[in-house]
Amino acid sequence: MTQDAPRQNEVALALPEACDASLRFIGVIRTPWVDRRQCPRQGRLDGPECRLVLQPLWEPALRGLEDYARIEVLYWLHHSRRDLVTQSPRSDGETVGTFSLRSPVRPNPIGTSLVELVRIEGAEVVVRGLDCLDGTPLLDIKPDRCAFSPKAPPKPDAES
Repeated sequence: MTQDAPRQNEVALALPEACDASLRFIGVIRTPWVDRRQCPRQGRLDGPECRLVLQPLWEPALRGLEDYARIEVLYWLHHSRRDLVTQSPRSDGETVGTFSLRSPVRPNPIGTSLVELVRIEGAEVVVRGLDCLDGTPLLDIKPDRCAFSPKAPPKPDAES
């Protein structure tokens, strides 16, 4: 992947090859966006349905997730550069440190989104509120367990 040149006032590092961690992708995310220019800057709960397509071996790990109205999705921003220590966001031209932004450009480009859980279909989790490209590697799924988090409403009894 080729990287754009840093913008004015941005500073990039010459990084050594990393060899100190390994991650296991558990699946892939399916969204309608194939280009960064199409992708929203922030996910919206009224946005399109997207799918977290897990490798089948992880399907049993979804048990109990349906009890939550919202879940946190962690994903690997595989198209992001990893070498900028300062950035100049396009919106204002001000230069700030990478750790003061929610930019996908970071040393370890892990994205997080708090999304609405729509339904679970086998090894696929249907959600609303994502803001990543189609084909983004999925790292993890966690229930939103904040003290103020809404639980999903009770499911209607199938026998009623």
